[in-house]
Amino acid sequence: MKRFFTLTVLASILSIGAWATDNENEVVSQLPEVVEIPNPQQQPEKTKKVFSDFKLSGFVMANYTATLKDDDNSNSFNIRMVRLSIGGRVVEDFEYKFQFQFNGNTSNLGDSPRLLDAYIEWQKIKEFKVKFGQFKRPFTFENPMNPIDQGFMGYSQVVQKLSGFSDRTGEHSSNGRDIGIQVQGDLFPDANGHRLLHYQIGVFNGQGINMKDVDNQKDVIGGVWVSPIKGLRIGAFGWVGSYARDGEWTDEEGNTQEGVRSVGRYRYALSGEYSSGDWLLRSEYIHSVGGAFKTTHKESEDAEDATLSSNGTRADGFYVAAWAPIIPKKLRFKVRYDLYRKSASWSSAKTQWEAGLNFLYNKNWEWHFEYALINDRTLDKHNYSQIYTQISWRF
Repeated sequence: MKRFFTLTVLASILSIGAWATDNENEVVSQLPEVVEIPNPQQQPEKTKKVFSDFKLSGFVMANYTATLKDDDNSNSFNIRMVRLSIGGRVVEDFEYKFQFQFNGNTSNLGDSPRLLDAYIEWQKIKEFKVKFGQFKRPFTFENPMNPIDQGFMGYSQVVQKLSGFSDRTGEHSSNGRDIGIQVQGDLFPDANGHRLLHYQIGVFNGQGINMKDVDNQKDVIGGVWVSPIKGLRIGAFGWVGSYARDGEWTDEEGNTQEGVRSVGRYRYALSGEYSSGDWLLRSEYIHSVGGAFKTTHKESEDAEDATLSSNGTRADGFYVAAWAPIIPKKLRFKVRYDLYRKSASWSSAKTQWEAGLNFLYNKNWEWHFEYALINDRTLDKHNYSQIYTQISWRF
């Protein structure tokens, strides 16, 4: 009897287990498909931004200048310039920049405001970058420098006259810039990543900022420098091109001529610089062959004067600039020898001996003071003095 009861209980347990298993399988099969829920700690893949690193910046430069001549003294406060810059990146590999300048007491207020820079540059490869638009001409070490970082009361005379600032050809003031396309790169990195060689070459209209080409001939400008150690650069630059006007002039026989007239620009520069912290030594020589127009271009004129200047076809100049710390990162003593010969002769020479101080209050504020003894051989009284002081604010 006991054996029969035990067998009956075991059979019942097995039956219940089988029924439970069948029903569990049936229930599970009727459940909806499981949806995978993402882990909230997992970050989604970042989407590349079309525009990034947007930056709005600029600076203001205000100065006081006193010119001390025996019979023609003058002094004046002036807003030298105000600049506003907008820049950033497009899809990581491209950098863009727009920069505008507002002048203070200019002789022709129609020159202000004006567009200085408007370019985009592909920078994916350090050895081969491509820039297109309006930007600095790749000529000399000093030309690309910011006016504040340049450190003196103005760019050297030879850079101003032979690098497209107030160019001797009669081109309108262009702050060393033109419209075109350029390639540049840094080659041969050493063990520390320092690049030993830099090259740059571009093709430009030859007419300066905000102007179309006139004679359909392009300027080719380029340079190369070696940097055997950090802070030291030794370079050479070349410029082949022309500047043109569509205007009127009188020929040697007294007849009025009209049309496009060009003057050549064949220039070279030899440059050297050592810069390390508060120490600087930089020198450049520039030589130019090519004519010049008698007057400076003004966009407001309907008919341009295409009469040639009497200064001849050659010009050259040379400068040596240096500064050293008095108080590191705060106060510097500076000197510069600055020579320009507008006809490549000593009778046309203008020489400036300059000395002064630069006080760096902080990264945004700078104060410059300078005294210059000037010898201009084109004047009846060659020698006179100039005192210059400037406050600069970056933002």
